[in-house]
Amino acid sequence: MLRQNGCDHCPGSHSGERPCLGSATTKARSWLLIEHPGPWPERIEQLTGPLGDVVRAAQAAGVRPQLIRRTGRRRATPPFQVYVGHSAGDDVWLEGRELADPSGFDGLDLAAVAEGRRPGFGEPVTAPVLLVCTHGRRNACCARTGAPLARDLTARFGPLVWETTHVGGDRYAANLVCLPHGIYYGDLGTTEAVRAVDAYLKGEVVLDRLRGRAGMPEPAQAAEHFVRVQTGSLAVAAISVTSLTGTDPYEAVVQVHDTRYRVIVESTTAADPCGPDCQENLETYIVRDLTLLNEAALV
Repeated sequence: MLRQNGCDHCPGSHSGERPCLGSATTKARSWLLIEHPGPWPERIEQLTGPLGDVVRAAQAAGVRPQLIRRTGRRRATPPFQVYVGHSAGDDVWLEGRELADPSGFDGLDLAAVAEGRRPGFGEPVTAPVLLVCTHGRRNACCARTGAPLARDLTARFGPLVWETTHVGGDRYAANLVCLPHGIYYGDLGTTEAVRAVDAYLKGEVVLDRLRGRAGMPEPAQAAEHFVRVQTGSLAVAAISVTSLTGTDPYEAVVQVHDTRYRVIVESTTAADPCGPDCQENLETYIVRDLTLLNEAALV
């Protein structure tokens, strides 16, 4: 069983051997990002008017809506930028366009987006979209730590960076999500965030502060993380979880190129909150066994 020493936010280390996974990292497979300068309500489904209708329709369809805005001085809308995308599996993508008013959403096939099919709603987006949670009404820590981080990343990476509403895992503020793959990082300062973005621009992850990948069950994210630690494989597309069975402990088979590993992981919950505004339990994982499989063992 591998365990690491404690850190400020959880009983596991961010240095690589024990992942810190918030429950929201499992939920988002498809995305709808809508530019909205604010103010943002505590929960975006509380928005009124046509944009609120779009947000609630996306949630009903199984698409994760996020409000986004530029850091610093924000442009008055309209027009406003919209992205749709899909994070799960090998075929990840983003499409983007500007809309003059919410009636432009009438042509968006949310069911297609939820299923991972490109709806042809906008132009293909080839550059990453980087989301920093600054949703102060949802959690004060996100504004206190996220807003400065968004400013610093914007100074370095320019239009790739957007502030966004709640992404899950308030106790991990500041949080960063790298799209289209849905790579989550938490507990970030500027140095760690820049390192994470630089790696993502090269098609890689860094294990420090990595929370996991959206659209995957948490035990699968944990198993992938432990195999990355074991093998040193950092390419985003180099690793896939081919099966996940069990109900805690969980058994996963993880493939790295032509090699497979069997990983047994078990969840554990820490009840020590980071502060009065943090309302999420900390669930993380320990690895019970990690075994190299040969091809004969898989027959």
